[in-house]
Amino acid sequence: MTVEKKGLQIKEALDLAQKLHQNLAKLVSGLRVTYDQMEDKTTFLEEFIHYLKYPLIVYRREPAVERVMDFVAKFVTSFHNSDSEEADEMDEENSPVNYLFNFLLQSHVANSMAVRFRVCQLIYKLLVNLPENALIDDDLFDKIHDAMLIRVTDRVPNVRIQAVLALARLQDPSDANCPVTNVYMHLLENDLNAEVRRAVLSCIAPSARTLPKIVGRTKDVKELVRKLAYQVLAEKVHIRALSIAQRVNLLQLGLNDRSEAVREIMQKKLLQSWLKYTEGNVLELLHRLDVENSPEVAVSALNAMFALSSISELAEKCKNIDERKLIPPDTLSPENVLYWKALCEYFKSKGEEGEAALEQVLPEPAVYVEYLMSYLRTLPVLTEEEKADMTKIEDLMTKAFIGQQLIRIIGCLDTSEEGGRKRLLAVLQEILTMSNVPTSFVSSLVEILLGILKLDDRRILTVAEIISELREPIVTVENALDVAESRKQEVKIAGVKVQLIEAKQALEDSINAQDFSRASELKEKVAELEKLKAQLMKEIEEPELKEVRMEKNDPETLLKCLIMCNELLKHISLSKGLGGTLNEIIQSLILPGITNVHPSVRNMAVLCIGCCALQDKDFAKRHLTLLLQISQLDEVRVRTSALNAVIDLLLLFGLDIFTKPELDGAENCEKNPEEINEPAESEESDANKKEEEDKEKEVSAVNAILMLFSDFLDSEIPEIRTETAEGLAKLMFSGRLVSSKLLSRLVLLWYNPVTEEDTKLRHCLGVFFPLFAYSNRTNQECFEEAFLPTLQTLFNAPASSPLADVDASNVAELLVDLTRQSGLKQQTKDFQISTVHDNLALRICNEIIKDPTSPDVRIYSKCLCSLELSKDFRKDLLPILNVALEDITDKVSLRAMEKVKMQLSNTTASKELVAVSLDATATNEQENVEGNRNDENDEVFEEQKTVKGKATKGRKKAASASTRKKSSRTADSVTEGEDKEAEPVSVSIRPSRRAKSIAMEKTKKNLSKLINDEAD
Repeated sequence: MTVEKKGLQIKEALDLAQKLHQNLAKLVSGLRVTYDQMEDKTTFLEEFIHYLKYPLIVYRREPAVERVMDFVAKFVTSFHNSDSEEADEMDEENSPVNYLFNFLLQSHVANSMAVRFRVCQLIYKLLVNLPENALIDDDLFDKIHDAMLIRVTDRVPNVRIQAVLALARLQDPSDANCPVTNVYMHLLENDLNAEVRRAVLSCIAPSARTLPKIVGRTKDVKELVRKLAYQVLAEKVHIRALSIAQRVNLLQLGLNDRSEAVREIMQKKLLQSWLKYTEGNVLELLHRLDVENSPEVAVSALNAMFALSSISELAEKCKNIDERKLIPPDTLSPENVLYWKALCEYFKSKGEEGEAALEQVLPEPAVYVEYLMSYLRTLPVLTEEEKADMTKIEDLMTKAFIGQQLIRIIGCLDTSEEGGRKRLLAVLQEILTMSNVPTSFVSSLVEILLGILKLDDRRILTVAEIISELREPIVTVENALDVAESRKQEVKIAGVKVQLIEAKQALEDSINAQDFSRASELKEKVAELEKLKAQLMKEIEEPELKEVRMEKNDPETLLKCLIMCNELLKHISLSKGLGGTLNEIIQSLILPGITNVHPSVRNMAVLCIGCCALQDKDFAKRHLTLLLQISQLDEVRVRTSALNAVIDLLLLFGLDIFTKPELDGAENCEKNPEEINEPAESEESDANKKEEEDKEKEVSAVNAILMLFSDFLDSEIPEIRTETAEGLAKLMFSGRLVSSKLLSRLVLLWYNPVTEEDTKLRHCLGVFFPLFAYSNRTNQECFEEAFLPTLQTLFNAPASSPLADVDASNVAELLVDLTRQSGLKQQTKDFQISTVHDNLALRICNEIIKDPTSPDVRIYSKCLCSLELSKDFRKDLLPILNVALEDITDKVSLRAMEKVKMQLSNTTASKELVAVSLDATATNEQENVEGNRNDENDEVFEEQKTVKGKATKGRKKAASASTRKKSSRTADSVTEGEDKEAEPVSVSIRPSRRAKSIAMEKTKKNLSKLINDEAD
């Protein structure tokens, strides 16, 4: 016997669905029973839609409404199962799925944003709850597709979000012209709402077309979008789908992101997913990052991975080293040596805890330097023919990279032990003198060497010895004889030959005569002559070998020596000065390098001269002209080095570098003692003339350099322009240079479209302007002086100039903002006579009065509305505003000026109201006091005299202060008159109720009169 299931009514089911802890599957089955029992299915669906309309008009994300939406989606999609009968029913027009879809598609164009939002949400939930193998009618698919494509352009962001989610199952990544994919890519780049962009990121299918757009969202302005972009790349994109450049770029951006959450996603999600794709092999991951071209990014990635493991675990995992704690030379590769170096540096940064682990992965210093020495000896030196072979060049670059990383590991060695430190120093000096060591190694080696040596004198001597050994090595040469010596040797040999012939003849005669004693003597003599002849012949054929020092002047040797000298000068203290050893190096190496043919040698020589000039002011004065000439004539790289050297000298010594040494006068006195007897007046006059001449020369020299800098700002070479702008910013910020003209040039350079692609210049100036302006008031006054010249340059720019495209109003807004007193970091507590904006307002008003009909007045009037004027100055500005308003014809400018005038008038009127109330209070108190005794009256009158005396004194002070602020006689007279008429009296007595009422009466009268005057 079967038990009949009890069904639920639609209203009852929807009511229950709103409540918490409801089993939606049970509600769905109960409502299905009711649906199956009804013969007229259309009636059920109409009633269902009727009750569904109630939650559709609710825009807020109420939990009850959200549960109803989930229930409706589950109930309707429950009809889409695998039964054949119900599958046939799905094809019918009145099936629940089709019926609900048709209703929703008719409602998506409703005026109510709540209805549009709920319709898109319900379509999304219906599509999500349909099984993966579900099929819907083509017409219905097209209708949903078209409707949602319309809704993704809705003005309400939440509607767009739901439409984006609904389109997720309708996209076809394999179709190159898929409309959904195109819409997704458009929204990713152009939608202003961050949540919409996040919704697109969560829905878009990665493909060759969409991957660049997904990667581009890692640079989004919103933290949540960037975070989701990295998460999508970690979960949906294989590492092989990304190019090497994309991988490196993602690591560089993600690990250096300003948001901690984004860096954490990068560290724990994306890097771990890439490790998973490489089966946990870190070296394989490094191989896919091309560590030779991007070692810094690879080290950052390794440090991020190291942070997720303990130090002991990392030490145990280091399996690339052998029992000597070294990587076998035949297995060295860029990946494993970079991993070794990064691991050692990570352990070194962990302090005492990392020192113990460092001992497990690094040998003793003496052992390691021998290992390094043996590897560096294997570096090949390519011939001219081999340099044409790219394979050998790439092999050399790989070996050089490995050697560079091995050298940097030296910094992690423990040099506290004396023996190991001495051996390390000896090996480093030997390496630096090796001919096959590349130039790129020298800087790192010298830096390590100087880091071990602590005393400056020892540093100088050590580097000087290395330079001498490298530039003048001991070479074995043949001591060839000259012509005269060779002739003498030949004569000697000829004589020996003659004696030998005579001795042999005599020997033969003695033997024939049987004089054997004589023959034995001659035989010995012949042997001696033969020996002497052989020795003389050997001297001629084989010249004597001799060890001599031979000077090398090839570019590579000179460059190595100059790099060592430059590193030395950077490490010694500025107070050390130039000694005899350094002066000898300057004369024999640095100054000749300035005239070398090779640009790299000249560039390094210029850097060395700049460092030497920082050590000695007199040296700087002598060679400043040389540096200025180089900055104008040589190649770009050499010119920038010379320009930076000049700027460094100005930063260190200031403009005093152009003054003559004070010792000149003393030397002249010593040389000319007869001048002591001259009259004192003539000496003073001569001294004054000399001082004036020196000042004129100094001023002319400073002006010449500033003109040179100004010309550099107009240079067509971006590097020269950028370095000059950065140098001027440093000089201004340090207080060495104050120039409103150059500041105006920098502002115009920042806005100039020509510098749009110069990111370093834009970033430098963008950081400099607010820091410089808000540091103190003097800097803001410099911006005030640059205000009008900057705007006038833009106004007068010809149409062919790039400055014609600059928005002058934007520049004016920037300058007004930079001169705000509220932005100053150091707010002065003392009373300020006027603010920078007060003076700027006077300048702007005077400029408007000069030419009221100019189109530039519109920008000036807009600036006036943005100024922060002091309370005391507002009243002084009114007369000038009235004069300026008389001849202005532009309506926009007129409205802006009237707005400013109204604000100032309201402020002035409020001041007058306060003054009237205080006068009424004083009058009332005086009437009350007159009824008292005479002795009390005397005291009161004395008090009133003191109060009036103070008020008069304050009024004079204000008048004098306002007089100093005037820019024209008309403004002076008008303002002084107004100051005398209405000046509030500062009385500390609390007014009575009667006094308040009298003051209100007078106030009403004054206001009505004021209104009538304005109406007239």
